[in-house]
Amino acid sequence: MTDSNRVIVVGAGPVGTVLALALRRQGIGVLLVEALAAPEKDCRAASCHPPTIKILERLGLLELGREQGLISPVMHFHDRPTGEVLGRFDFARMQDPPEHAYVLQWEQYKISGAILEMLKADPGCEVRMGTRLESYAEDADGVTITVTGPDGAREDLAGRYLVGCDGGRSTVRKLADIEFEGFTWPERFLKIDTRFDFSSLGDHIANRNYFADPDEWLNLFKARGEDGSGMWRAVGPTLPEQSEEELLDPAALEARLQKFCPRDEPYEIVTVALYKVHQRVAVTFNKSRVLLAGDAAHVNNPVGGMGMNGGIHDAMNLADKMAQIWFEGAAPEPLFERYTRQRRKGQLDGVQAQSIANKKTLAEKDPAVRAVNLDQIRQASADPAQHDAFIRRACMIDSFAAAEAVE
Repeated sequence: MTDSNRVIVVGAGPVGTVLALALRRQGIGVLLVEALAAPEKDCRAASCHPPTIKILERLGLLELGREQGLISPVMHFHDRPTGEVLGRFDFARMQDPPEHAYVLQWEQYKISGAILEMLKADPGCEVRMGTRLESYAEDADGVTITVTGPDGAREDLAGRYLVGCDGGRSTVRKLADIEFEGFTWPERFLKIDTRFDFSSLGDHIANRNYFADPDEWLNLFKARGEDGSGMWRAVGPTLPEQSEEELLDPAALEARLQKFCPRDEPYEIVTVALYKVHQRVAVTFNKSRVLLAGDAAHVNNPVGGMGMNGGIHDAMNLADKMAQIWFEGAAPEPLFERYTRQRRKGQLDGVQAQSIANKKTLAEKDPAVRAVNLDQIRQASADPAQHDAFIRRACMIDSFAAAEAVE
């Protein structure tokens, strides 16, 4: 493809591929550039909340997502020190449930992989895997990017707009000199993937679990895994003074899981990741012909499974605005400014605020404050109105609607 009347999307993770597919569904040409040769297979982001499920349905992906993923209509909050189930939040109990009354546990690498296969078969989309963005230049007519291909050769490629969906360390954002405001949590998070079926412990374990603990809180989620047999992801904090070698020692990993759930046999640990966690939002998501979406525009802690969802919401919002520019002759700048207003609100008032509150609630050390927090969860679970409001906040229903309403 040599046509420059297209959108250049950098990054073929779930946000970049959803954006590329959404653009193609609108009839807009796409150049998709990805530094990796193939999507990483990792049980990272795996939660699709109801507004995201609606987007997947619109793009014709929901049937595949239900086939490859897990339907999770319930989430449990636990007090880890006492073993009490503080609250059970169930979409089936909602007085006015959303159209898709569940969370779909569909791993990001499956989403990306499935869409990539569609895009590679689409003559309106040029896919460049193993291709790294080096620089870009723009003029009144469009954007030209310089890339290094898998063979090491440099090449210039043209389009009308450039969208960075290339993660928290976004090359696009850095080249555009867009500030990334926020902070980094002092502790690193440790993620352990294991095949042990925690639901075998009893009905108190759902597919989505949050364990409050002043010393070592825990998120515990189930996904289908690569072979469909089930994979559980446990995410918790570490102490800032602990070394990487100490934390990743096999005996230490085993001890961490045994502390949570003692058993006679050792755990089958499949993958482990230790990472810094940030709460940051770009000061703008648009700058001339350059736009940002997903982690390139915002990052947050994983408590609540909101990061990928927010990025997919960015992608659909932006694709709709691109269609107005392409086919209705709409002026780009006002639309892109509105895109920034809408999606920054979705982040600042929704994802950032909720994910920070989630982490603080689980990790609270002050006994008096902790007691109040846990009692609020109990009350929310018991009262129908509070129960429904809790789900709407936790599953991004309210924040998505509020962001979309911004003019």
